[in-house]
Amino acid sequence: MHQIEVENLKCGGCANSIEKALLKLQKVESVKVNVDNNIIVIVGDADRQQIVEKLAEIGYPEKGNNTVFCKAKSYLSCAIGKLN
Repeated sequence: MHQIEVENLKCGGCANSIEKALLKLQKVESVKVNVDNNIIVIVGDADRQQIVEKLAEIGYPEKGNNTVFCKAKSYLSCAIGKLN
């Protein structure tokens, strides 16, 4: 199990995008997103670094690693999550 605090987590759309992206990774069994606390809990034997890289790729970097580019990507991921 991994617990990761992230940046740019705003709403249910963000949570939906995060869940869908992480569930595609090998050895991820489940994903719980706490929007209020910006925390993601991942159950499974997935590689933590792979999870952190995927989160950053979709705009939700680990706390302390935010960039303007990540913020912009998070808005796109959020919008996609709201549509699905």
